[in-house]
Amino acid sequence: MQILRGLYQVGGDLNGITFDKEGAKWNDGNSYVLETPSGLLMFDCGCGDTMTQIVSNMSYWGLSMDHVKFCLLTHSHFDHAGGAHLLKKKGIKLLSSREAASGIAVGDERCCGYLYHKTFVPTEIDEMVHDGQVLNLLGVEMQVIHLPGHSMGCTAYSFLHDQKRVIVSGDVIGTLLGGDFGWDGSIDFDKKCYIESLKKFAKETMDIMLPGHGLCQFHNPRYRVEESLNAALMQWR
Repeated sequence: MQILRGLYQVGGDLNGITFDKEGAKWNDGNSYVLETPSGLLMFDCGCGDTMTQIVSNMSYWGLSMDHVKFCLLTHSHFDHAGGAHLLKKKGIKLLSSREAASGIAVGDERCCGYLYHKTFVPTEIDEMVHDGQVLNLLGVEMQVIHLPGHSMGCTAYSFLHDQKRVIVSGDVIGTLLGGDFGWDGSIDFDKKCYIESLKKFAKETMDIMLPGHGLCQFHNPRYRVEESLNAALMQWR
């Protein structure tokens, strides 16, 4: 699915872009690809079992996995990073927060493979990123925003594309419209950190928000963050 010129959603089972198995609405988080003159940047890579579908979706738009240079992971959960080992084998450089990297390296409970009755295949992250860092990847300035809570490694990525400020938010914001936030059952979930992260995220400037599941937000995405913050404050007070 094309989001903007040169920006695509290529994975995600909640809105039918990939499909893992019958009844599995959460097995595959959203995957996005950003096209640059120097190659492709990928954000999250799904569970791994739908990688052929992701490749096929990319092919429709004239994109090749062979041109992906980097994959930026939002966190370590299976539905977002389960396919990372497959990208690693293709020579694609993996980036994540230090907290996410430590889970991905061993594939333990922080990766939540058990939730999907699957095994997380561990792999090493090539570069660990930190809050406030500005990366230059293939000529794109990428701001790193650490937003722990849903998991302690949760990280969003902010960049300017086609005159729009785009943020890939991962699971900081939930899958549904209005007042929804990410799953609170992870072994490293922390509601106090989560609330502080939502407060922080609500101050970010953005034109388009690309969440970890479900629909992209094109109009007033910050309103959705504020609704999620309000819901979290009400539920966890």
